[in-house]
Amino acid sequence: MKKGLVMLACVVTFFAATAVSAGAVVNETVKVGLRFGSSALFSANLENAVGEGYEFGWFDEQREFQSLGWTEETAISMTAAGTIYVDDSGNYSSGSGGDRMGPWHIQLGARYEDYDEAADAAAETDGWPAWIDGEYAVRLGCYDSKSEAEEAASDLGVDGMAVKSSSDGILVTRTRTRKILFEFDWGGEESLGVLPQARRQEALTWFKGYKYKGGFEYVRPDGGNLRVINVVGLEDYVKGVVPYEMNGDWPLAALEAQAVCARTFACRTTKHMSLYGFDVCAGTDCQVYNGVNTATELSDEAVDNTAGECLYYDGELIEAVYHSSNGGATEDAENVWGGDVPYLQGKEDPYEADIAIPNYRWSVTYTADQLTWILQQKNYSIGRVEDVYVSAYTAQGNVAAVTFADSGGKTLTVKGDTARGIFYSSTYGKSVRSMRFDINGGSGGGSGGFYVNGTSGRLDTLLGAAVIAAGGAKSTLPEGGWYAVTANGEVQLSGTGGKSSASGDSFTITGMGSGHNVGLSQYGARAMAENGCNYEEILEFYYTDITIE
Repeated sequence: MKKGLVMLACVVTFFAATAVSAGAVVNETVKVGLRFGSSALFSANLENAVGEGYEFGWFDEQREFQSLGWTEETAISMTAAGTIYVDDSGNYSSGSGGDRMGPWHIQLGARYEDYDEAADAAAETDGWPAWIDGEYAVRLGCYDSKSEAEEAASDLGVDGMAVKSSSDGILVTRTRTRKILFEFDWGGEESLGVLPQARRQEALTWFKGYKYKGGFEYVRPDGGNLRVINVVGLEDYVKGVVPYEMNGDWPLAALEAQAVCARTFACRTTKHMSLYGFDVCAGTDCQVYNGVNTATELSDEAVDNTAGECLYYDGELIEAVYHSSNGGATEDAENVWGGDVPYLQGKEDPYEADIAIPNYRWSVTYTADQLTWILQQKNYSIGRVEDVYVSAYTAQGNVAAVTFADSGGKTLTVKGDTARGIFYSSTYGKSVRSMRFDINGGSGGGSGGFYVNGTSGRLDTLLGAAVIAAGGAKSTLPEGGWYAVTANGEVQLSGTGGKSSASGDSFTITGMGSGHNVGLSQYGARAMAENGCNYEEILEFYYTDITIE
């Protein structure tokens, strides 16, 4: 994220979450999914930023680390056990190319009481200590077949048998080498945990260009790639969210409000636990978290000042959603996602107008063909789009519904957040940024035209229309370039009141703000802080009848 920009937490729906009452015990440790699903890794590297080595083990049900062994290596890689290829640059892959490490090994026949005993035996045979099905073992060699492993055991004169790494197994190696340091294979009973070690300071660890506190968990579901999970203290997690969701140099009160929201979100949500085994993800689907790279003294102070504080309504943790900016008014959650939420009620927001907000006013133009393609790609049953217009506004002046009409007269109406999201297209690189917008070029549901001074008199076109100045002078409007002040601010008007006069086949959407308009506005929080409000006042403005506990 570039300095000075605010990342938007795109929470697009309410999550099924267990209600947590005030005073209830919440996890002081958070599991954050860094890589999972399509982003899961065949091999994942760690490197000490601050620290001297790692412990191997697992995290128990209380999220306490149970140690099995250790290494003083500062750069290690966790790789899905099986056939592994190591290329000339030291990258690990499951495909062809480079040195091949076969899935078969020799496992010594002796039993070992602890890690030290297994490590000593491994050092004598150029092998590695392993934790296999709840017991210590020693393995050596990487072979392509069982017979090759058996032949190697005979040639080496060791008492051992040929074994194959299972689909649950994970090998730990010295990064960019074939040197195996440890193997973990507990048949899915537990997942490998790695805890960085530091003697004099709190450990910091590099992963994929970011520095993290806490430990790491590696889950290998169904013999596939590795899920990478950061297991980190709640307050350290919040310190890794605040400067990514809000500029770390903003006023302290705004950062404190963001910290309370981020902490509340983490304590309440369980959206990924059942499917992936962690509490929150690290992206905009939850809230952005990338460790400590961009933390500032001010953002850390904001977290420390509000340590442990969360938002409650009627004794239960709230869904503390937030967005970048609202364009002048927040919105009822019911009008965006459905379902009345008493603490997420829309209201006029006078604060955003007090500060300069980057890209606050925006516009985007779609052709009829583009809209047709977008809708059909999203499996909506509609022909060629001939018209699109805002068919309903909320009491706050935000969009409640958008209607599309095709050449055959068929209409499609979408409501709530879908009225914003339906316009998104990665193919065209276009989207509607907030719930506060107007559509220029649409007919307005067949009404069309322009209404003057709120009367029922309608002009089909502004061509040839005149205005009377304060002094009484009458002047005819020039052709094109007309503007009106709407609930969303100043917007450009088309010449006909129907299709765009520029092309006869395009629709320009003009709006203000960025995000879903529900809950706290991050730029609004900044404006309130600059006006002297404290974080409690900010939170109590954006969330209705909540308490901070």
